[in-house]
Amino acid sequence: MSSLVKKVAIIISPNYKDYAKNFLRECIESVRQQDYQGETKVFITDNETSAESVKLLQKEVPEAELILNTKNDGFAKGCNDSMRQAMLQNFDYIFLVSIHSVLDKSCVSELVSAMENDKKIAVAQARMMLFGEDSLIATLGNDTHFLGFGFCRGYKEKWNNQIIEIKDIFYPTGGSMFFRREALEKVGLFDEEYWMYNEDQELPWRMRLNGLRSVIAPKAIAYTKYNFKTSIKKVYWMDRNRIISILICYKIPTLIFILLPFILMEIGHIFFSLKNGWFKDKLKVWKYFLTPRVWAYLISARKRNQDLRKIKDKDIVKMITGEISHQEFDDWKLKLINPVFNFYWMAVKKIIFW
Repeated sequence: MSSLVKKVAIIISPNYKDYAKNFLRECIESVRQQDYQGETKVFITDNETSAESVKLLQKEVPEAELILNTKNDGFAKGCNDSMRQAMLQNFDYIFLVSIHSVLDKSCVSELVSAMENDKKIAVAQARMMLFGEDSLIATLGNDTHFLGFGFCRGYKEKWNNQIIEIKDIFYPTGGSMFFRREALEKVGLFDEEYWMYNEDQELPWRMRLNGLRSVIAPKAIAYTKYNFKTSIKKVYWMDRNRIISILICYKIPTLIFILLPFILMEIGHIFFSLKNGWFKDKLKVWKYFLTPRVWAYLISARKRNQDLRKIKDKDIVKMITGEISHQEFDDWKLKLINPVFNFYWMAVKKIIFW
């Protein structure tokens, strides 16, 4: 089938409260101006919907199919609700676009072209730049630390053609995920237990376990207005979910090898959380993992992921880093521990054969 007749569902990330009022207009205008010649359709989930939000969405995006949730079901389920509808309607590709984003006019065309390059590509990301600072990078794909921390590659660096061709990344940012429908049918959608944050890390990791690829398509460009400092305030979700990811994605021997640095990091987190005022959030994370319901969930999610596995940890850990490198996490203690953890991880990677 020619790429020109591929059907693309464009799913704008869930509206919640005043998101649409503040960000939707520029986002949807950029969607309408795409030069892609194939069929497209817009889907939007409205979390904690109200008469006012429905009226606003119908006014701003009359062409969109709306999924109305009476309560805030979180980012993961909100996206899934729209993706399920797109899959039922047999769209070939499903493009998850952040409501904070503005797309370059050839963004969809370039992403389709990238996906058509290799059937093993399950998901691709556009090159994300900072809106209003168009020469500065938001992310060239996201990296994963061996303890589950995810962070943007190239954040706030000046764009200088660092990546020219399609390149493998560990996972795309949730603000720009261009999925192949068949890949989603094969491995499933976002894990809704995550609610928000790191669900965009776990799903591509699950896909990688199954032998599928995640890539960045640098010729596809989008600009983001997202404030990364805001996300750091959501420490409970970020900390809890990165632990879930490593528990359900690694093989047991790998978990054993990272146990010591994991414990050391948790001790360090105690002091860091006390200093920064989120110790109660840290206690909440530990409480979460001490409940029988969560144990049952972890066993089930781990079985789901491991049953999909075709690739060894030996091959996957080649793309997992031992250093946390992100400007928003610039701290002297991190600079001190990074070389130590990186040395340990480099040694462990040489041992892993499973």
